[in-house]
Amino acid sequence: MTQSSVRFKQVDVFTSVPFKGNPLAVVFDADALSGDAMQAIARWTNLSETAFLLAPTNPSADYRVRIFTTKGELPFAGHPTLGTAHAFLESGRAPRTPGRLVQECGAGLVELAQSEPAHQGAWSFAAPPARMTPLATAHHDALRAALRSDAIDFTATPTGVDNGAPWLVVRLDSAHAVLALDVDYDALATIAETVGAHGLAAYAPHDANGPATFEVRCLMTGLGKGEDPVTGSANAAIAMLLAQQNARPGTGYTVRQGTALGRDGRVHVAYDDAAGKIWIGGEAVTIVDGTCRLA
Repeated sequence: MTQSSVRFKQVDVFTSVPFKGNPLAVVFDADALSGDAMQAIARWTNLSETAFLLAPTNPSADYRVRIFTTKGELPFAGHPTLGTAHAFLESGRAPRTPGRLVQECGAGLVELAQSEPAHQGAWSFAAPPARMTPLATAHHDALRAALRSDAIDFTATPTGVDNGAPWLVVRLDSAHAVLALDVDYDALATIAETVGAHGLAAYAPHDANGPATFEVRCLMTGLGKGEDPVTGSANAAIAMLLAQQNARPGTGYTVRQGTALGRDGRVHVAYDDAAGKIWIGGEAVTIVDGTCRLA
């Protein structure tokens, strides 16, 4: 008999307050769905990403996930990783190891862990390995023009960071400068492509006693165009680049993202030097819980 419906959730990620994070659609028991069917559902949800839960093929994994934008499939993305874990656990499924999950995805195996008590209810994922490509100095003036900003901090070399979702990471002088960005998307796309990136991850420090350590904005130029509310892969990219550039603020920090869109996403980053891992964490809340009709 043809499967006519599957369980469906819509989850708000990197927030505990409904409608303030980044929404994600999660389709359960998607093993019978073809890639084309998944793509059709992702186009219909019209969200930045839709995640499809499947049985794992790797014995070490708790579940497998395929992640689709409205335009195509991604090997990895951060907010779908945390949102899928939230949906998986909320559905009553238990991890093989208490407090730990292993997600199988296009980028391989991604480890997740229940966050520290300070972030009760949140989970974190271990940032996957990344390829880094510094932006050539010859493109710096073009980057200034594309961002329409003189606030770029070139002492932190703008760098393409590809952890499965490739971003051009750029540091600005202040959180105010990040929030003031009004970019030329076409020009930015041309520059991002030189380092294999599909968008800009701009970040800058807040003043002391500000709402977070950094303000972040992610402006997409590849699979879709526009601003992503809160972005796990980009925050993983920023965290890794801060470590590589010897600029990380201690053993951990916090991020506010989505402000320009009226959201209030919150990301916490922790450096686990003993294990050689960087953890990217946040809370999630379910907004919609029901079924998705397939035919």
